[in-house]
Amino acid sequence: MTTESGVTTESVRVCVVGGGPAGLMAGLLLARSGVEVLVLEKHPDFLRDFRGDTVHPSTLRAMDELGLATEFLALPHVELPQLPMATASGPVIFADFRTLPGGFPFVAFMPQWDVLNFLADAGRRYPGFRLIQQAEVTELIHEGDMVVGARVHTPGGSLEVRADLVIAADGRNSIARGLLDVAASAAPMDVLWFRVSKPEGERLPTVRSGTGFFIVCIDRGDYLQVAYMIPKGGFATVKAAGLTEFRAELATIYPSLTTHLAAEIRTWDDVKPLDVRVDRLRRWFRPGLLAIGDAAHAMSPAGGVGINLAVQDAIAAARLLAPTLSTGASPSLAQLRAVQSRREFPMRVVQFAQLRLLSDLYPNAGRPGTDKPLLVRLLRRFPRLPRLVARVIGLGIRPEQVPPAAAIAGTVTALPKFREN
Repeated sequence: MTTESGVTTESVRVCVVGGGPAGLMAGLLLARSGVEVLVLEKHPDFLRDFRGDTVHPSTLRAMDELGLATEFLALPHVELPQLPMATASGPVIFADFRTLPGGFPFVAFMPQWDVLNFLADAGRRYPGFRLIQQAEVTELIHEGDMVVGARVHTPGGSLEVRADLVIAADGRNSIARGLLDVAASAAPMDVLWFRVSKPEGERLPTVRSGTGFFIVCIDRGDYLQVAYMIPKGGFATVKAAGLTEFRAELATIYPSLTTHLAAEIRTWDDVKPLDVRVDRLRRWFRPGLLAIGDAAHAMSPAGGVGINLAVQDAIAAARLLAPTLSTGASPSLAQLRAVQSRREFPMRVVQFAQLRLLSDLYPNAGRPGTDKPLLVRLLRRFPRLPRLVARVIGLGIRPEQVPPAAAIAGTVTALPKFREN
């Protein structure tokens, strides 16, 4: 319906803000349960580079439970059963996925745009799923304390969406964060992303660390997507030293890339800085609103867990809320609280590891570097530790299972206890 002011209005059971991994998985699962869902994505497509590309066994399991794993893994990807790490004191295995239970004992490196396009296409198989792109949410609508929808800017004009539930899955700069309480942010480093051609016939270590540097190379077939860690807030210092110095430092770490670096990293426009944040909402919800994924808890790129935690949030939210939504009722505050109760502990464990256990891997302007960080020493001392690391980052602390579609609708799930933080 279009009002006299030219604003188009519509109503939907669930409005998902953000077409990332959390938002699209939540939309897919809710539509699969018979719930009408509208997913709003502000960009015209998913073709944005320098996003997380790691698809962990937990996400592959979810695809399998949806009957989509074979189709999903037919997309171009690289499978790594182990994550090797080259250090100043010699090679170690960071994570060994080969002994994980289930049919996916590996991490799949797949461009995130392929993952998102796949989820969107899977969602469209259900009549209740809609995705609108180039739809930027400018404001959440509330009546008193309750969120009842969103105002949206689209190329075709303004849109006002009324919904029984708004799921904020629009990342760490989520519009919902203005309504919810964010705990203090911290991060051990920032990241410079760039891409460079892969030397023919050469396979570089996925992770390389040493005194004063930590670098990750994601194999994209004919090129590498590279994450170069720098001290927090250190990009201005790196730029001041000059592009020649930057390329020289990288060439020292990877001599075989020297020619490609000179030819392909020509200006600072070829290097994309990421301001890393590790934070969380104290409360992920209010009446009519639930935040999941990075909107609820921004993660560092360490371990590549961000996508997979977001997907697990979406699975938990769909499992706990679909029984009520599918009956035409609105989720209660207790039901929204239950999603946070279910997912907060795994998130806290990962953030603790990112901020404490892994912190001395990264260059830090406030202390001298070390060539024997704690994690590397532990991996050498305890040979079975890579299997534990693989279980934690590959399956998660509290793995979520996609229930059969028929088991969701109309079945009210018992709510776990919640402790305010």
